[in-house]
Amino acid sequence: MSSNRPVLLWFRQDLRLSDNPALSVAVATGQPVIPVYIHDTEGHGDWPPGGAAQWWLHHSLSALAASLEARGSQLILRSGRARDVLCGLIAETGASKIFWNRCYEPAAIARDRALKAELPAFGCAVESHSGNLLREPWEPKTQSGAAFKVFSPFFRALSSLGPAGAPLPAPEGLNTGSQLLASERLADWALTPSRPNWARGFEAVWTPGEAGAQRRLQDFLDRRVATYAQDRDRPDGETTSRLSPHLHFGEITPSQIWHATTTREAGRGHQKFLSEVGWREFSYHLLYHQPQLPHDNLRPEFERFPWREDAAAFQAWSKGQTGVPIVDAGMRELWTTGWMHNRVRMIVASFLVKNLGIHWREGKAWFWDTLVDADLANNAASWQWVAGCGADAAPYFRVFNPVLQGLKFDPDGLYVRRWVPELSKMPSAHIHAPWSAGASILADAGVKLGLTYPAPIVDLSESRARALAAFAQLKTQVA
Repeated sequence: MSSNRPVLLWFRQDLRLSDNPALSVAVATGQPVIPVYIHDTEGHGDWPPGGAAQWWLHHSLSALAASLEARGSQLILRSGRARDVLCGLIAETGASKIFWNRCYEPAAIARDRALKAELPAFGCAVESHSGNLLREPWEPKTQSGAAFKVFSPFFRALSSLGPAGAPLPAPEGLNTGSQLLASERLADWALTPSRPNWARGFEAVWTPGEAGAQRRLQDFLDRRVATYAQDRDRPDGETTSRLSPHLHFGEITPSQIWHATTTREAGRGHQKFLSEVGWREFSYHLLYHQPQLPHDNLRPEFERFPWREDAAAFQAWSKGQTGVPIVDAGMRELWTTGWMHNRVRMIVASFLVKNLGIHWREGKAWFWDTLVDADLANNAASWQWVAGCGADAAPYFRVFNPVLQGLKFDPDGLYVRRWVPELSKMPSAHIHAPWSAGASILADAGVKLGLTYPAPIVDLSESRARALAAFAQLKTQVA
C-alpha cells in the first residue's frame, strides 16, 4: 500500500534539481513525488528574509517552478507555519514520507528537530540529507576533536576531507501521480517591491535560478579564475564569481563548484577561489557550533566596547553620503544592485564600526535587508571579523584606511566614477580624497564639497586614533 502513497519533497534553501540529494532519494522511491515550497512564517526566527532576498526568492521560485513543469511536475506553494502546512499536506495527500535537505540556522535546526519528532505520529516518516555544504558542520574537527576557531587550519581539514561525493544529476522526469493539489500564487506573496520599485536595477545584473547559476560559474571558470588571485580585490571590473546569492538560495552547490574548479588546470586563482568557498563553510561551522553568532560578540570582552549611537552618521553611511568616495561608491552599488564587491564590504564595514564607532549589529542588519546574498552565517561571521570581536579576527585592532584602500584597489578611480558620478571628472590622484585637492582642481572637476558632494562626516585620522585608544583600553581591561 505504501508504494502507492506519494512522498513530499520540501524545497528550502536548495532551489535546484541537480545535485539535490533529497530530490534524488525521493525519486528513487518510485512513489509519486510532490514538490512543495513553504513560505514559512515562523521558521526563520529573528531573521526572516530581507527585502532584497525576497526579490531574489520570487525569481528563483519562478525558475524552479518552470524547471519542474518541464519535467511534468508542479511546485506546490503554501504559506504559514511549516508544521501546520506539512500536517495539512499529509492529511490531504496521504504522503508516507517527507524528504528535505538540511538548513543550519539555529531557528531552522530547532524547527526541523521538532518536525522530526512530531510528524511520524501523523503516519509520515522524515528523512533529511546534506545538500548545501561540502561537509556537515560537525565533520571537520581539530586534532583534539573540537570545533575550529581559526580559518586556516579549518580549511586544511576541510580540503583533506573534500566533498562528500560527486554531484548528482538532475532527474529526467518526475512521477507526480494523479493528485491535483491547490497551490498559492507566487505573485500573491508580494515578494517584489512595486511602489516604489527600488529593485529595478537588480534585473540588469542578476538571473536568479539554477540555469543562471551554472552560466555564471562557467563564465567565471572560462574567463576570470586564472587571474582571480591577483585581481579579486579590484572592484573596478568584474573580477569575482558573483555566485554568492546563487549559493545562498541553493541554486548551485559548493560541491558542484568544487568539482568544476578542480577539473580545470590548477593554478593560484583556482586555489584562492576554493579558499573563498571554504570561508563560507567556515562561517557555517562557526554558526553551528556557536549559534549566538548573529547576536553576541564571540569575544565577550567586546560587550564593554564603547559603541556610539549616531543616527545621522548611520543614515549618511547607509545612503552613500559619507564624503568618503569608496565608502559611498560601495553603499550605492549595494542599494542599486543588491550586491557589493567583497573588498569594498570590508572597507565600508570597517568605516562604520571603527571610524564611526557604530555597533556591527546595525551594519549587519542593513546588509541583511539590502543584500541579495544575505546569509546569516556569512553576514554574522564577516561583520564580527571586521569588528574584531569574532573568530580569526587578529589583528582585531585593524582599521582599514579607505583612501589607501581606494588608491590600491581602484587606482584609476573607475569604481568610484561609476557609482559616485559627482566625482567623475576628478583626477585619479585625488578622486579617493577630494578634500585634499586644491580649489582649482575641484573647480575644474565641477566639485563643491558640501554642495555637489558631501564633505567627510568624520576625520579619518582622528577617528582611527579614537578606535585604537578604545582597543587599547579594552586590552588593558582584559589584562
